[in-house]
Amino acid sequence: MKILFANKFFHLNGGSERVFFQERAFLQEQGIDVVDFSMQDPRNFASSHADFFVDPIDYESVRGLAGKLKTGLAFVHSREAVQAIRRLVRQERPDIAHLHNIYHQLTPSIIPVLKQHGVKVVLTLHDYKLICPSYLALCGETICTACNGRSFWKPLARNCQGSRGKEVLLALEAYFHKWRRSYAGVDLFLAPSRFLADLVGRRVARESIRVLPNGIETTALHPTYSDRGYALYFGRIAEQKGVATLLAAYRAIAGAFPLKIVGTGPLLASLPACFPEVEFLGYKSGAELNELIANAAFVVVPSEGYENCSMTVLEAMAFGKPVIGSRIGGIPEQIEDGATGFLFEMGNTAELAARMKELAANPDLRTTMGKAARRTLEASYSLARHNRDLLNIYTNLLR
Repeated sequence: MKILFANKFFHLNGGSERVFFQERAFLQEQGIDVVDFSMQDPRNFASSHADFFVDPIDYESVRGLAGKLKTGLAFVHSREAVQAIRRLVRQERPDIAHLHNIYHQLTPSIIPVLKQHGVKVVLTLHDYKLICPSYLALCGETICTACNGRSFWKPLARNCQGSRGKEVLLALEAYFHKWRRSYAGVDLFLAPSRFLADLVGRRVARESIRVLPNGIETTALHPTYSDRGYALYFGRIAEQKGVATLLAAYRAIAGAFPLKIVGTGPLLASLPACFPEVEFLGYKSGAELNELIANAAFVVVPSEGYENCSMTVLEAMAFGKPVIGSRIGGIPEQIEDGATGFLFEMGNTAELAARMKELAANPDLRTTMGKAARRTLEASYSLARHNRDLLNIYTNLLR
């Protein structure tokens, strides 16, 4: 079996790249040939197929009308990526192409090329691109699925990007691939949550979508059922992540316990001065972040935008921590309300405050929920299970 792995970034840029490299490493450990396809970047990991990678594209840095027009056309259809992947497929002859984040740089135009060469195509859905041209399912800071996989003109009517140029380009890109039926060449879509599968099922046949939750390496992270009494938020500090709701809830209970916030984002510059009672720790990763999670009493995920299969929730569960999360997107699939943590109505400050206060006052409840969370993680979200299911998917597809 030979698998072509395609992702526009070949370095760790976000959660989708984390999944991409985890799967790639597993296949290589199984002795399966992996063929790489991506975009050139000085931060890239080494690859024996780097000569086939396309030139980098940075849309924000393009200046001048001619440059913007040329880049805009490449945004919709990358001729370079089409030519490069054609050469790569002819040389390597993969059985399956597993595509991850290919939009805007590699573009879905590579899918028909793969089908022309008899390659089975799998596409992991890391976001809402198939139903929302901007892929975030947000209009400004508000959840929005108005395009619904069909009406891609609506960003222009709603001015959801705050830029007519971006809105026109996103609409053109979405309509081009709809007209060309680029996604019809995908044999199987993989979704990290049932929520995302059902949402994308508005555009493609639901039976062509398989739910494959994200996985986490359980053996490397050990649960810690004792704690130091503080609540923890870690992630991007932005409006759609619900940080403002979290801070309002915390202030409503007069700081009955410490709150630590880890991460960076557009709101970080203004919040510390407004909330001196909260400890803002900035960006943390690796062992430093793990120690903060391991010593937390509980973790809060107050998202006000759709999450698919939140890695924040999984990391907290790996350390045996209960999670309080918004009842939206894929989060309710991860948190069993009252058993592994609590769910609350998105944006409901009073409900979130009550849930935080309840966990802060009950160490035994935190331990019970934390142990249940770890059991759920091991049963449903281990990386070993994810990889085993992925390999079965490949095998069945080739049959």
